[in-house]
Amino acid sequence: MTGFHISSDEEIKSGKTTDIYFDRTEKILDSEGLSDKKVTVEVTASSLPEEWPWAVISGLDEVAELFEGVPVDVEAVPEGTIFSPYDSSGVRVPLIKIKGAYRDFCSLETPMLGMLCHSSGVSTKSARVRKVAGDKNVLAFGIRRMHPAIAPMLDRAAFIGGADSVSSIAGAEEIGQDPLGTMPHALMIMMGDQVKAWKSFDEVVSEEVPRIALADTYSDEKEEVIRAAEALKDRLDGVRLDTPSSRRGNFPELIREVRWELDIRGFEDVGIVVSGGLDEYSIPQLIEAGADSFGVGTSVTNAPVLNLAMDIVEVEGKFAAKRGKLSGEKDVWRCKVCSETMVSLSSDGKPECSKCGGETEDMFEPLVEDGELVREFSEPEEIRERVISQLENFEMEESFPSTFD
Repeated sequence: MTGFHISSDEEIKSGKTTDIYFDRTEKILDSEGLSDKKVTVEVTASSLPEEWPWAVISGLDEVAELFEGVPVDVEAVPEGTIFSPYDSSGVRVPLIKIKGAYRDFCSLETPMLGMLCHSSGVSTKSARVRKVAGDKNVLAFGIRRMHPAIAPMLDRAAFIGGADSVSSIAGAEEIGQDPLGTMPHALMIMMGDQVKAWKSFDEVVSEEVPRIALADTYSDEKEEVIRAAEALKDRLDGVRLDTPSSRRGNFPELIREVRWELDIRGFEDVGIVVSGGLDEYSIPQLIEAGADSFGVGTSVTNAPVLNLAMDIVEVEGKFAAKRGKLSGEKDVWRCKVCSETMVSLSSDGKPECSKCGGETEDMFEPLVEDGELVREFSEPEEIRERVISQLENFEMEESFPSTFD
């Protein structure tokens, strides 16, 4: 075999990437004359990874693409919605509803869940990093840890979750932003001298690109930071510490030392960018130590996927569900005042908020109607802002490990 091990758009839409039992189900339904039997299905999460209290749904744009041309109706919450698996009364919160002949779309369950589970996991991890980083800059650059074919999806999901920028060229094009990054250790090694590398970067690279000197290639971080400041002077925007774990010791103390040495030499405006194995657990202590920006890679792109499932809840308009799931078509409501989420049977109508009594709004919006796309998707930047605005109403878990203790 030659070429890359990836599926084409046509292979995905035609069901070639589904589980084999759906292919067999189609044959049985055809044989038994049940091809036209209509159902209502829901997509829900029964739990979240690592006891996360909430998650961000993303990947709905690809779901819309997947169901285009399929004779079904699809409704979904807005992309970038933050949700908890259960509402205040313990009912699973549906994220997507699909209505149509089950035979027409059962083979798309596997790719649909794959799109949602993977993208939403990345967006959620990114949002968790954004939550703890506050107004500090977050750069997503973990694409080297995953297959390059999905680099645009990974960067889009990370950006939607709250990252300020992404490092890949294709990912930046996907979200309509400029790619950002510093310089690799390989540049210093190829130049044979850190100062030559920093100066060449300053001379060759566009003025629009911040001058961030990687300062940990050969010698002590403090020494390299001082040399970078003396070499570029007021042209230096920041220094990046990508110190390997085997050499870090107490990383917050290292950052405090670097911050001190820069400040006493008049480089108070030079920022400190840190990278290497960072996540939402390590970042708070690094902020306290004086770090300004964070390059977050593996923890975001390799985030745990969400555990989403699709289940039939009605057959030909009658209640039907496997054990452990609640039958009946449902709607999801969110309070306009306190953001409380409630689930009700669609036949029950609009409820008041069970928490504060405020007015609620229906979270579901049409996505596909009889195979035709009917929703215009927001730009990634707008979805990102939606996520960040919701973060104010969602807290992290109470038990939060301290990385450097």
